[in-house]
Amino acid sequence: GIINVASSTNLLTDSGSVQLVLEPGLQLLSRKQRRLIRQNPGILHSVSAGLQSAVRECQWQFRNRRWNCPVPGPHIFGKIVNRGCRETAFIFAITSAGVTHSVARSCSEGSIESCTCDYRRRGPGGPDWHWGGCSDNIDFGRLFGREFVDSSEKGRDLRFLMNLHNNEAGRMTVFSEMRQECKCHGMSGSCTVRTCWMRLPTFRAVGDVLKDRFDGASRVIYGNKGSNRASRVELHHLEPENPAHKPPSPQDLVYFEKSPNFCTSSGKMGTAGTAGRACNSSSPGLDGCELLCCGRGFRTRTQRVTERCNCTFHWCCHVSCLNCTNTQVLHECL
Repeated sequence: GIINVASSTNLLTDSGSVQLVLEPGLQLLSRKQRRLIRQNPGILHSVSAGLQSAVRECQWQFRNRRWNCPVPGPHIFGKIVNRGCRETAFIFAITSAGVTHSVARSCSEGSIESCTCDYRRRGPGGPDWHWGGCSDNIDFGRLFGREFVDSSEKGRDLRFLMNLHNNEAGRMTVFSEMRQECKCHGMSGSCTVRTCWMRLPTFRAVGDVLKDRFDGASRVIYGNKGSNRASRVELHHLEPENPAHKPPSPQDLVYFEKSPNFCTSSGKMGTAGTAGRACNSSSPGLDGCELLCCGRGFRTRTQRVTERCNCTFHWCCHVSCLNCTNTQVLHECL
């Protein structure tokens, strides 16, 4: 996926100093990707914004897990992107979804010269409503995302098929979560008739769905139908590792190797470990000290935090606050 070309020499940087790809004149973007950027003026920043959204959403969804979607730099997500585990599957899906979501929204906002709102839905849609307004251009977002993101994948092996599948699962999730929005018209807001359009979901909604798919991801193997009559697409495909399981759907996430335990730091595996991570001493869940710290134990310390409090607005226009100092108890993995 697009994350494979992230490098300290080929990036845009967001306000949080998360390093991202995307200087089209540099070699780490493929020739096809550079061509797509030139053909679609204004799309570069949309792709960058989509990747930034994907990083933030990944870190939110995994904030209480041993693997918390770190961005070690200079490469986004680190070496985990070159593995074949569940976490790799989620990374590819969420970044693909991020690009599609951002591009589709930018089209309707007029930020990209080569696309606009999706105006294909027109005319009556029901007895008391009709299509109108500015629908987010999900079809352009999916098409561009497929051309731009998938062009990074090379080969015909299991990893190639897995990455393409998860890329498409991310795009399909954005598409399937589209919702109809309407505006009422009529005397005194009586809503005798409505104008409706299709709106993208929030990216948090996309992240929630993909996180559920991560939890139920399918372990797959490389399938080969072995027929000379089969097309190239049909010949190589993914099959469930357990023959008793049903084949993964296009929206399922897939993986082919077991995840590391993420407990200890490993340069070879590209894992940072959980030492120093904050944990919840009273939780039996994944964020609890027992599980998050992998049984190593934890240290407890207190710190005094001063914050603004009891703020009052004075007309006009001044706000005065007091400083309140609280003592916080923190637990950190050993």
